[in-house]
Amino acid sequence: MASRAMIAAFEEKHPQFDVYVSGNVPLNTAFFESSQNDLALIGIMFLIVIAVTLLLTRNIFATLATLAVVMLSIISAVGFIGLSGIKLTAPSSVFPTMILTLAVADSIHILVTLLQKFRKEGYQKKEAIIESMRLNFMPVFITSLTTVVGFLTLNFGEVPPFWHLGNITAFGMCMAFLYSTTTLPALMAIFPIWKSSKNEAKNNKVSFYTTLGQFIAKQPIRLTVISSVFIIGMTLMALQNVFNDSFVDYFDKTVKFRTDSDFINENLTGIYNAEFSIGSGESGGINNPIYLEKLNAFEEWLKEQEEVIHVNSFAEVTRKINKSMHGDDASYYKVPTNRQEAAQYLLLYELSLPFGLDLNNQINVDKSETRLTVVLQNLGSKKMLEFTERAENWLKENTPEYMHAIGVSPTVMFAKLGFRQADSMIKGNIIALLLISLVLMLALKSFKMGAISLIPNLTPIIVGFGFWALYLAEINTGMVVVFGMTLGIIVDDTVHFMSKFLRARRELNYNAKDSVIYAFETVGRALVITTLVLVAGFTVLSTSPFALNSYMARITVVIITAALVIDFILLPSILILAYKEKSTLKEAN
Repeated sequence: MASRAMIAAFEEKHPQFDVYVSGNVPLNTAFFESSQNDLALIGIMFLIVIAVTLLLTRNIFATLATLAVVMLSIISAVGFIGLSGIKLTAPSSVFPTMILTLAVADSIHILVTLLQKFRKEGYQKKEAIIESMRLNFMPVFITSLTTVVGFLTLNFGEVPPFWHLGNITAFGMCMAFLYSTTTLPALMAIFPIWKSSKNEAKNNKVSFYTTLGQFIAKQPIRLTVISSVFIIGMTLMALQNVFNDSFVDYFDKTVKFRTDSDFINENLTGIYNAEFSIGSGESGGINNPIYLEKLNAFEEWLKEQEEVIHVNSFAEVTRKINKSMHGDDASYYKVPTNRQEAAQYLLLYELSLPFGLDLNNQINVDKSETRLTVVLQNLGSKKMLEFTERAENWLKENTPEYMHAIGVSPTVMFAKLGFRQADSMIKGNIIALLLISLVLMLALKSFKMGAISLIPNLTPIIVGFGFWALYLAEINTGMVVVFGMTLGIIVDDTVHFMSKFLRARRELNYNAKDSVIYAFETVGRALVITTLVLVAGFTVLSTSPFALNSYMARITVVIITAALVIDFILLPSILILAYKEKSTLKEAN
């Protein structure tokens, strides 16, 4: 705020000048303000979710009950933040969006079954609530448990804000399960529900899912082969993605920080840098001609690199002093060749400097090391690390061991941190998938179902990142949480479809094909509603000018949609092929 006041005062006093501001402090401010601005988008997202829920359930009280579950879950998570003393940051501030996904999914599954039993099958309201809870309690519990496991794997990372995000969201998911299985049915028992008179429209809805189930059941092998080929293609595409954070490019050109930074980079200098602390191996060694020659050679090599805008080196200081001490003779614009001479020049130069303008920002106290600063263009994290690696290797190959150094700066630090976080998240996600499959094996009492669940739980992520490779092919830090965030809805779709399939097999003694048709009839509409509601909400968030949120929202839309398609095509096809040995037929209605 103080810097903005200074800029405003300068612009008022000198209106003929344009002021452009960039650097690490404005970058951090832009992060904070963009996250704050996106809270308004998240509010619009909530309104869209409510509107679509109302449109698809056609019941205002069901919508209000869903809203109550969502809000209570988020408020509980905020309470957890206060009690635990967690400080919200840009990564952890997106927790309401993540809690929203599972809270909506849990509520819609319970409500759709309740309304279906009440409107279509002639149940009384109390009986419909009880039957809906009987059918959905275990799937909702399994979904919540597996999602909590998924978010807790964020603790495998090395970035505390992502630990906080995982822990906050895991707690919120637990509360969403609690509210959807207690508060939601209690509210629906109080709220009035009316039977729909549009029987024909309802029957059309049911017949669509029945027809879809019959279509899938007729050609499981063909659909499995087609789906497998498509997923293999998407896997190859997904492997083309590269992790690359470009901090300036996080903001689109409606954000002043982005336009100012672009102007400064094109016309003056870059906001990125890398620092090297280069030792001389002894006290006072920075005056050693051999050291100065090597330092000078490193400076010249750096200037030849395409990423480099400017190099600030102690070697440049010694060249200027040497030239000045020889009557500004251009032939002496080189590092001194005599150690005593170099030391005397340096002492004389330091004594001539005004107070506060000494060389302490470039050399240490005992004059054994110097600081070299490289100003760089606006680089992505991948190119930033490639540059520092080249520079470090040059020092290793061309200088004594005591001159070896590593490139450091806030930009380099965050670039390395992003890669390490992505690597940790991949490992954590693999562990999460295995744990989730184990939970499903135990919960569904079937090793086969647990193994099969790996396919619909993993492939939507692959498809999502496959399409992302076609769109951009770069993944930023905000997208490393996509797996954990979308895991809830992916597992939700899988668990509900599988549980209805198993219910038809175990309780109704249907064969595999009829069990698939039964699953479509009972849970198909709920899966479609959940997907449409969340896609509508995340589409709003995808318009954000802040890439951390907009990219995450865009790929989430693709993954959620892919999860529905896979659960409607590939999963039932695999279930039919895996359980084709049973031949008991469902009685015709």
